[in-house]
Amino acid sequence: MMPDNYETVLYEKKGHVLLLTLNRPDKLNAWSGRMENEFLQAVQAANEDREVRVIVITGAGRAFCAGGDIQSFSQDLGKSRDGGGATSLAAPDGSPEVPILLSQSKPVIAAINGHSIGIGLTMPLACDIRIASDKAKFSVRFVKVGLTPECGSTRYLAASAGLGNALFMALTGRIVEADEALRRGLVDQVVPHEQLMETAMALAEEIAANPPSAVWAAKRTIHENMAEHDLRRIVTQEGFAIREARRLPDHAEAVTAFLEKREPKFA
Repeated sequence: MMPDNYETVLYEKKGHVLLLTLNRPDKLNAWSGRMENEFLQAVQAANEDREVRVIVITGAGRAFCAGGDIQSFSQDLGKSRDGGGATSLAAPDGSPEVPILLSQSKPVIAAINGHSIGIGLTMPLACDIRIASDKAKFSVRFVKVGLTPECGSTRYLAASAGLGNALFMALTGRIVEADEALRRGLVDQVVPHEQLMETAMALAEEIAANPPSAVWAAKRTIHENMAEHDLRRIVTQEGFAIREARRLPDHAEAVTAFLEKREPKFA
């Protein structure tokens, strides 16, 4: 599907940055099967576009994403009782392609503009950087509807917030304000609401100005080594990445530009 045909997300290229907006504001951007499919297609399209170097994800209206579409849950529950199949929202594997694709994609910044509930929080946890509006609210809400966390969050929640905070959020299902989310490690930065997009886009442009090959290699290596316990394997992976980087045009251009005292021009 072409970006112009998406119904639940907006795909806007701004220089080297893709702004991807969850676009069901009348439903507080509730996550549906269609939104998931279009989200995956949009991220993949950005990964294949050589002009795009960074992805920024936000929500239309007053919510980032208020969780799974309850109407879809109800329909899926009826199907399961009738012996029919369930969509990915109610499936036991819980939207696995979302965190996998995000971990393998170009850098992704979540600009959390409002309610970030359920998958509206677990999806940003799989992003690389999370910036929140001071009006945002957060909850790992699954326990309240008799479900368990998904979208890779049983890794990313503990990795970002620590085991204690991960268990607190997952076991209580409590909704917390932006300042508490920052203290608990759910987000990296909280800014005034009116400064959110300016801050997120400025950070995206800062990242996009770096050598794309080095940015990608750094992200890939960190993700691959995050759960690795063998330090020898970690430094071996790092050495391989450095040797590969030295062979690429981006490294040569960066060094040449430094010596010539000019701004580098990366392909």
